[in-house]
Amino acid sequence: MKDVLVLGAGKIGALISGLLAESGDYRVQLADSVPGAAAEVVNAHGLDHLDAFELDAADEAALAAHVREHEPIAVVSGLPYFCNLAVARVARNENLHYFDLTEDVAVTEAVRELAEGSDSVFAPQCGLAPGFISIAANELIRHFDSLKSVKLRVGALPQHPNNVLKYSLTWSTDGVINEYGNLCKSIVDGREVDVMPLEGLEEIEIDGKLYEAFNTSGGLGSLGETYCDRVANMNYKTIRYPGHCEQMRLLMNGLKLNHDRGTLKRILENAVPQTLQDVVIIYAAVTGYQDGELREENYVNKVYPQVVAGRLWSAIQITTAAGICSVLDIVLSTPRRHGGFVAQEEFELAAILDNRFGRFYAHGGTNRTSAELIARGETGHQRAGDE
Repeated sequence: MKDVLVLGAGKIGALISGLLAESGDYRVQLADSVPGAAAEVVNAHGLDHLDAFELDAADEAALAAHVREHEPIAVVSGLPYFCNLAVARVARNENLHYFDLTEDVAVTEAVRELAEGSDSVFAPQCGLAPGFISIAANELIRHFDSLKSVKLRVGALPQHPNNVLKYSLTWSTDGVINEYGNLCKSIVDGREVDVMPLEGLEEIEIDGKLYEAFNTSGGLGSLGETYCDRVANMNYKTIRYPGHCEQMRLLMNGLKLNHDRGTLKRILENAVPQTLQDVVIIYAAVTGYQDGELREENYVNKVYPQVVAGRLWSAIQITTAAGICSVLDIVLSTPRRHGGFVAQEEFELAAILDNRFGRFYAHGGTNRTSAELIARGETGHQRAGDE
C-alpha cells in the first residue's frame, strides 16, 4: 500500500481521501488546520487505512515534521491556491510527489520552478479546469494535421437556479473570486496575451439549452504554452446561466469588490447557498485541418452528482476529486515514467477514462439519482458532525 497525505478536509479533500482509502491501495493521512475537521470526515467515511490529523500546512516546519514522522510518498493539496507554494516547498525538500488543484497562474509558475531537477513528480492543476479539460482538448488536438482554434469551456452550475446570480457555491469561494478577478491567459492571432476577466461574453448552446460563457483566469492551464506556436487562437471561458456575468461585473467592477475580496467572500457565502444538486458541463471544440479539409471536433459531457460509499456527492466534487485521483493513481503506478513538472496534457484521455477513478467522467449520467435521494432524504452525511 502507498501512503498519501491529503491536505484539506473541505468539500474536495473529503472525497479525495475517501476515494483513495476505499480503493484498498492507499493509506491516507487526512490533515486540516481546523480542530476536528479531518476527524469528522474520517468518522463519516468509516474506512480502514484513513487517519485524521490536525495540521497547519502553512507552517512549513510542522508540515515537514509530519512528513518525516509518517513518511508519505506523495502529498495532495486540497487547500486554497495561496497555501500551495508552502506545501510544494516541503514536497521538494522531502522528495515527495506533489499534486494540487490550483487555478492560480502565479502559483503554478512557482511550482514549475521548484520542480526543476526533481526526480519526484510535481503535477499542479489536477482538477477539472485546469485539469481534465486540458486532457480532453489535447486528445482532440492530436486528431488534426494543423490547428486554427481551440476553445475550452467548463461550468459547475446548480440544476435548478432560483437566485439573481443563477448560481450556487459548489466549491471554493476563494477560487471562484480568484478566477473572476485575475487576468486570463489566451492565444490571439498566434500570440500569448492577457485578457480581462468577465469579458469576451458569448452565447453557447449545448443540447438545445442556452448558456453564456466569459473569460476567467487559470482554466487554460499550461495548454497554451504547449501549443502557442501551432494554433492561431486558444482560450478558456467559464459557462454560466445567462445573466450571471452582468451581475458579477456589478459586484467585482462596479462596486469595486475585486479590490476588497474579503468583503465579497462574506457577501457570497452569506447570500448564495450551497447545493448537492449541480451539474458540471465540459465542452472542448477544436477547429483545424484533417486531410486537407477544414473540420471541427467536440468533446461534450455533462456530469451529475453520484453516490460514492453510500453517500451523494455533488458533480463538482466528483469531477474534481476524480481528476486528481486518476492522475495520482497513474503517476504512482508508473513512478519512473514521469519526473519534475508534469503538465496535464501529458496524460492521455483514454488512460484517465480507463482509470478506476477517472470512470466517474463516463458519459450518460442524469440528475435522477440526486433528485430521488434528495426527495427521500437519503443523501447521507459527508461529515460525522452533520448527524
